[in-house]
Parts: sequence; structure tokens; C-alpha cells
Amino acid sequence: MKKEGQIKPTAENWENGLLGNDEEFAKIAESITSDKADEMLALQMISIRLQKDMIEQLKFIANINGIKGYQPLIRRVLQRFVDCEMKAIAMDRNLNTTENEEKIKA
Repeated sequence: MKKEGQIKPTAENWENGLLGNDEEFAKIAESITSDKADEMLALQMISIRLQKDMIEQLKFIANINGIKGYQPLIRRVLQRFVDCEMKAIAMDRNLNTTENEEKIKA
């Protein structure tokens, strides 16, 4: 059961520091490996080549936005892109379905 005022346990809330930064609740994770943490967060390592100046700019943008590092920023940017594209695809398919139904009725 979710308590009032409890922060939603999302990857974004971990990355932006809403979760995980309160020393009162911090303890050393003895048996959690990096691979296990990735599995728990459903993360998969990928490799991408970016221009060095772009990486520096991304680090700057992340810092200005209070994000620790450029990789969480890139995840956030990619998630926004995916969300937007999925909505556009759904709207397009819905529009095409509606147009086809109207043609059938005519």
C-alpha cells in the first residue's frame, strides 16, 4: 500500500535524486552487483559513438539540469522521444482506422 507523500519508484526519480539520496535510509548493498542492479532496473548496456564535443555539451546540460552525468540525460531524452513517437504512431493508426471505417460506411 502506498503511503501519502511516498515518491514513485521510477528510474527517473533515482536519476534526478528524488530517491536514493537520503542518508537516513542508506545502507551498503552487500550482495548486489552492477549486473543485478541493471537487471532490477531493466537496463541493458549499449554502445554508441558520439563526438567528444557533444559529450561535453551533454555533461554541461545535465549539470545545469541537476542530473548526475550525461548518460541519465541521454536516457531521459530517448524516453521522451520514444513516448512522443509512440503517441504519434497510435494517433496515426487511429486516424487511418477511422478514415477506413468512414470509407466502408460510404
